[in-house]
Amino acid sequence: MIQRTTRPTTQPRLPVGVRAIDRLMKSNKAFSIEHMDERALARAQTSVIPDAGPAALVASLFLGRPRAGVTIATSSFPAAHGDVPLRVYTPDRPGGPRPVVVNFHGGGFALGSARQCDWTCSTIADDLDAVVVSVDYRLAPVHRFPAAVEDCYDALVWTVAHADELGGDPERIGVMGDSAGGNLAAVVAIMAREQGGPLVRHQALIYPATDLTDALRETASYRANTRGIVLSNADMEIFRGHYLDETVDSTDWRLSPLHAPDLSGLPPAVVVVAGLDPLHDVGVAYAEALVAAGGSARVEDFHVMPHGFLSFPYFSRGAKPALAAIIADQRTALGA
Repeated sequence: MIQRTTRPTTQPRLPVGVRAIDRLMKSNKAFSIEHMDERALARAQTSVIPDAGPAALVASLFLGRPRAGVTIATSSFPAAHGDVPLRVYTPDRPGGPRPVVVNFHGGGFALGSARQCDWTCSTIADDLDAVVVSVDYRLAPVHRFPAAVEDCYDALVWTVAHADELGGDPERIGVMGDSAGGNLAAVVAIMAREQGGPLVRHQALIYPATDLTDALRETASYRANTRGIVLSNADMEIFRGHYLDETVDSTDWRLSPLHAPDLSGLPPAVVVVAGLDPLHDVGVAYAEALVAAGGSARVEDFHVMPHGFLSFPYFSRGAKPALAAIIADQRTALGA
């Protein structure tokens, strides 16, 4: 039976922080991929969130500040096509070898970077006492499927092979991702099983896009997504078009892990979903499918939160409880 935690729903209107996010996103069309032409998308993909200075301070007001006492280092690993950038989070205090969590950022496969996950990854590094490795995989539409999948799986393999150098334990490996990154984390976990790769002991899937087939449009949460807070249905269609080309079968489990023919033998999962999110139902469905295949999954359901709410910890009151639930599940699975 699936374990499920449902957060309170008795609220007549959107929380103040969520309303603020909604107004911010809607006040500037540049925040939505629906309104980005080719040049604007390229500009967004090459923009870098600075690590210091006034712009970094402004970014931290929205994305959260990195946890003090955690060192953040930039690195890379050599892939067949060239170096893939990494962002590595390590607690400053003595310890180790520590569990290792490999993280994949969100952004619809076409936007985002590891830098946007500083609050999440540094908090996990500190509270779990773990090494977190966040991957800047190649982005669509210049690099369509399966480029992101290849980069993320190769990053997992590289991280496990170099865990000792990172201060990590190669026997205690977890994967994690939000939105598109949640898709990639789920896919990488299946790939590791299929290819006899690293033993993944836990997967944290945060509002994951587990189904990129046309069936997504028929789910109740997709059809009910009339507000389009953070992520509209129009955005989703554009992200999908950037990532896939017309020759790809969307039922391929490397695109839609919900359609994998065999979900047995996968690591335990915690699946965080948001009630105001078109991806809510496919996240729950994936957790149910894991349990039906004999696995373990826990759903943390935040009914009055939108897609992406963990990315706005000072605006979304569900962000800290959601991250605490993830860390508690990781601690159980990774023996931290």
